[in-house]
Amino acid sequence: MLADLAPLADECAREARLYLTAVTEIAAGSASDSAIPLSLLALSQALAMGARLGAMEDIVPTDRFEADSGPDPELNPLRVGIANVFEGLDEYADLEDPLTSGEVTTGSLSNDLTLVADGLSHGLAHYDAGRTVEALWWWQFSYLSFWGERAASALRVLQSLLAHIRLDADEEIVSEAEFDALHP
Repeated sequence: MLADLAPLADECAREARLYLTAVTEIAAGSASDSAIPLSLLALSQALAMGARLGAMEDIVPTDRFEADSGPDPELNPLRVGIANVFEGLDEYADLEDPLTSGEVTTGSLSNDLTLVADGLSHGLAHYDAGRTVEALWWWQFSYLSFWGERAASALRVLQSLLAHIRLDADEEIVSEAEFDALHP
């Protein structure tokens, strides 16, 4: 079984590292002009990874307990950095549970992006320790139990933000740009 899952684990680890690199760069504020599209892309890729695992039969680790993966990373600086980058855009309206409750609640992009980072980094700790099946189990379980839902909510918000930025332009400016493009 391990040999069959090794390529999948390698791919998931690669996707997890790409996500963590992207959100670290976003939190650092070094690419504030591209924070929204970069977040959208990173979340989309992480969700594709999670969806692939979620669609599979349950991955069950060999041992019936989770091995200690070491100390949890300190993610509060990441959360604070992302909140600073998305200042004024961080909080959004969200549904408690779209299937069982129509109750509106508040979500937070910085919390959501950090929660995804937490789930992915925990799985990476298992992967880096050579516990491939444990890593896959964790990524699958955590996707289904907490970070997948938060990532999907954040993705919707980021896509909506990007659409507003790109489509809510002043009509006169858009007309001038179209004219200039058609009449060089």
